[in-house]
Amino acid sequence: MNTQKWHGHATAWSVTATRRTAALMGCTALVLAVTGTPAQAQSREPARQTLAAGDGWASDGTGTTGGSAAKADRIHTVTTWAEFRAALAADGSAPKIIKVKGTIDANADGCDSFAAPGYDFDRYLADYDPAVWGYDQVVSGEQEDLRAASAADQDTAMKAYVPANTTIVGIGRDAGIKGASLQIKDVDNVIVRNLAFESPLDCFPQWDPTDGDTGNWNSEYDSAVVYGATHVWLDHNTFTDGDHPDSSLPTYYGRIYEQHDGELDIVKGADYVTASWNVFADHDKTILIGNSDSAATAAVDRGHLKVTLHHNLFTGLVERAPRVRFGQVDSYNNHFVADSTYGYSYGIGMESQLVAEHNAFTLPDSVSAALILKKWKEAPLTAADNYVNGVRTDLIAVHNAEIPAETLQSGAGWTPVLRTKVDPPRAVPGIVDHRAGAGKIC
Repeated sequence: MNTQKWHGHATAWSVTATRRTAALMGCTALVLAVTGTPAQAQSREPARQTLAAGDGWASDGTGTTGGSAAKADRIHTVTTWAEFRAALAADGSAPKIIKVKGTIDANADGCDSFAAPGYDFDRYLADYDPAVWGYDQVVSGEQEDLRAASAADQDTAMKAYVPANTTIVGIGRDAGIKGASLQIKDVDNVIVRNLAFESPLDCFPQWDPTDGDTGNWNSEYDSAVVYGATHVWLDHNTFTDGDHPDSSLPTYYGRIYEQHDGELDIVKGADYVTASWNVFADHDKTILIGNSDSAATAAVDRGHLKVTLHHNLFTGLVERAPRVRFGQVDSYNNHFVADSTYGYSYGIGMESQLVAEHNAFTLPDSVSAALILKKWKEAPLTAADNYVNGVRTDLIAVHNAEIPAETLQSGAGWTPVLRTKVDPPRAVPGIVDHRAGAGKIC
């Protein structure tokens, strides 16, 4: 049985006391550095702050310090997408801090700026209209080739690769990144804080007539991807679809022209991730932990994907908050607010070991608590001390009673101990709704 290791028993009171002080000050970022040696107060400067010991999986082992040790000449303030990517590319893996001022836009020139010469969307629609092309084969030919070339140009332009030992932090209350995909890939020790992410629009979704009975538009790009990376802390960020919600997207061939993928993916053997005090709002497929059931994926992901989600607000979402494969995922003290579009929160996937405790759910009368859990594969989970509309609710029992065809088993097989302060679930809505998201750290 895998269990977490607890660090810093002797200083647990100090961490809690400091957080109480910070709460009274109207922010939550002032914590103590607990390293097994006498505690030292962290800098009040958010860019220099590190993840507290015991704060989720990202605190395990070496912990997560990001670029907190950056020298003065490795601190960059950026206001444009070009400056941001240049700052990421500078200094190699030496500790660096990148401060984002205002909102930077990776797609400021619009989708047409990525289009390959000769690509014509109207022609694409005419060529692959199911009345002409049918539903039995994937699309091919000149316009599909040009669409793929256009998509490749966008891919190059809007992805930003984060090196090891980096802190990216928004300055003030209005810092953000839009139209971009932050790639935290095969590196260690990254912190991302205080940023409002607007989901990137895929300018060139692909029509797949063989996807389902009536085909589908498939898109790429998540706001942030943790791919094979370790020790990553995502804190006080806001993830939304911004000015382009799914409701604003057109329909072609009777299917929504889907231009969004996820808000956050944690995949390909990624490990030791803590996501705290974030807002995930108004989106369909939100967080994916482990991206496939395949044997090849299992060989990479099995034994990894250790993720902690705490004090996050999930609101106006359809599904995947998160959907889990393989990982030991600890989800506690989160607030889930559903509306009429709700599908489910926790997706129980291949060999997942989810622990969901001390969470609060606010559901409309039209949404049953049985939908909170969704079974994709046989994988036991632990779900204890969760409250639905203020009432303590056994999520597994309610699910099994109403959806017996998808009976879930209790007992994830491990016990999380890398937690700092655990709040009473009845208090979670008031705490999380007021303190989660970008613009709310010291």
